[in-house]
Amino acid sequence: MVKVGVVSLGCDKNRVDSEIMLYNLKKGGFEITGDPSQADIIIVNTCAFIESARKESIDTVFEMAKYKNGKCKKLVMTGCMPQKFIDQLFDEFTEVDGFLGTNDYESIADFLKNLNSRCFKVSPNTARIEEGERIVTTPKHYAYLKVADGCDNFCTYCLIPSIRGKYRSRRIESIIAEAQVLAKSGTKELILIAQDLTKYGVDIYGKKSLVTLIRQLSEIEGIKWIRLLYCYPELIDDELINEIASNKKVAKYIDIPLQHSENSVLKRMGRRSTKEALEELFDKLRKFVPDISIRSTFILGFPGETQQDFENLKAFVKKQKMNNVGFFAYSQEEGTAAARMKDQLPDKVKNDRLAEVAEVQYQNVLQINKQFVGKKMEVVVDSIVSDKNGLNLYACRSQYNAPDIDGTIFVYTKDKLLDGEFVEVEIKKFDNYDLIGEKV
Repeated sequence: MVKVGVVSLGCDKNRVDSEIMLYNLKKGGFEITGDPSQADIIIVNTCAFIESARKESIDTVFEMAKYKNGKCKKLVMTGCMPQKFIDQLFDEFTEVDGFLGTNDYESIADFLKNLNSRCFKVSPNTARIEEGERIVTTPKHYAYLKVADGCDNFCTYCLIPSIRGKYRSRRIESIIAEAQVLAKSGTKELILIAQDLTKYGVDIYGKKSLVTLIRQLSEIEGIKWIRLLYCYPELIDDELINEIASNKKVAKYIDIPLQHSENSVLKRMGRRSTKEALEELFDKLRKFVPDISIRSTFILGFPGETQQDFENLKAFVKKQKMNNVGFFAYSQEEGTAAARMKDQLPDKVKNDRLAEVAEVQYQNVLQINKQFVGKKMEVVVDSIVSDKNGLNLYACRSQYNAPDIDGTIFVYTKDKLLDGEFVEVEIKKFDNYDLIGEKV
């Protein structure tokens, strides 16, 4: 049996695509291996969002190409990079035998079986969306659930619409059916993802339908937490806030990609929010969901960002005290409107500003984590870290932490805990971004 190894890069949506691809490979008669040295065919599912992501993808392709000196006979590049840059890639990357776009994962098995000479298959973005059965690669107790693909926001710095196409939602029946399968296999936490989660359903139902979806997901037996990622601020309405506040299965957590706080910068970014609306939203969220954990992302050094804009952004971050924030230096992406703007800032300015505002957020986190000391909370066990002298250390999360991107709660106990088990802990201290506690 031909063995295939898959390396998945990029976002959680890319992970789900890779999981669908793994299922289709297994269904097509291939054996999956996690060891590239044992693979007859290696697939790299790439990300093309920004320059650093493309560099990681290219570096990984070159790294995997070294295995062609051994057992590996074919190297395949899939995902966002072929979808966007197939013309350049096919000529330049002669190490790669096949290229497959983001809309062709269902044909991966046939593609590999017919890969007798260098070729590519990159279908244009259409109304369809990649969905289907998956081989889940996350720990058994949580899984990402992609509810839509593509994006219609056309932010001036972003390539996503040109890579993934227009926003298209999955039908509720399809999502619920997938969630039921996940729950039966042991999934307890569903992490809802889309480029713009809050817009779910508008294209197929004529109205925002995220709350309707959440309520139906909440009825599935075995699901304990439903987590919301990538909710655009201007579409977060009272109905959604009330659902977060009142639904016991919805984690008191929300990811709101703000990108900036200043109106002049937001306008140039093509964002529809204003600073005043953002502040009003944060006040409302904290009024109705007092313990809510807010995560966001910001871009530093956008074209034309003045020193005053930056100082105001720092003040905004300091004031709002968000639980988790990711900062990115602006990346000038060819083909975007922002790339053609005047007043492009030097890399040093962008990186200096990033470091400066990251320190502000670090001080916020220290204050937030200090407030957790002495409190009790429910956590889920993600994995065991160590087992020494009868004392076990586990890496855990509360409803306030998403996997991989947020802090960890390290829990000491003499008990043996299982991955996916929910336990009550008392927080004893903190270490930078992480909390440390004991099982109650």
